[in-house]
Amino acid sequence: MGGPLTLGVLGSGKGSNFAAIADAIAAGTLDARVGVVISDVPDAGILKLAERHGVPAMYLPPGRFKTRLEPEREAELAEVLRSYRVGLVVLAGYMRLLKEGLVGAFPGRIVNIHPSLLPKFPGLAAWRQALEAGEKETGCTVHRVDLGMDTGPILAQARVPILPGDTAETLHARIQAAEHALYPQVVRRFAAGETP
Repeated sequence: MGGPLTLGVLGSGKGSNFAAIADAIAAGTLDARVGVVISDVPDAGILKLAERHGVPAMYLPPGRFKTRLEPEREAELAEVLRSYRVGLVVLAGYMRLLKEGLVGAFPGRIVNIHPSLLPKFPGLAAWRQALEAGEKETGCTVHRVDLGMDTGPILAQARVPILPGDTAETLHARIQAAEHALYPQVVRRFAAGETP
């Protein structure tokens, strides 16, 4: 293929997982480059973070749906990612379900990180779900994206104990630390040509 793997990063929030991947690239421990960062939120922190890293950043309006993109918008997103020659689409806190327009355009080449040990606690605020369920441990999962919510094949997991006195905030912070270590490891496997 020649050259490092080009990533397209989609995010809706602060962008801490994007930062972890960008830091791994800068440190020389991940042979990849971020071609573009795209958000469905116009003032998302991930866009500002991308600009600080010198990465093209763009807002793509999602359309009228709350949990997914309009089909035309998804087709536009796929076209933008293709134009940047993206080899792997990395979801970093992207809060929309992807449908056939994007999943079909990048088959097996879209990954997501989720803050639980899937298949337990898919969906929003998974750390809070684990805490309220009285679990002894939770963690994070990197998985391929399919057409369901957090249902794609699992690529890697990291476990995080739930400690006495944990709040949703303290637990979430420890899960995020685990995410920041795990996500670059999985992307590294794609960059090395290993099909995880």
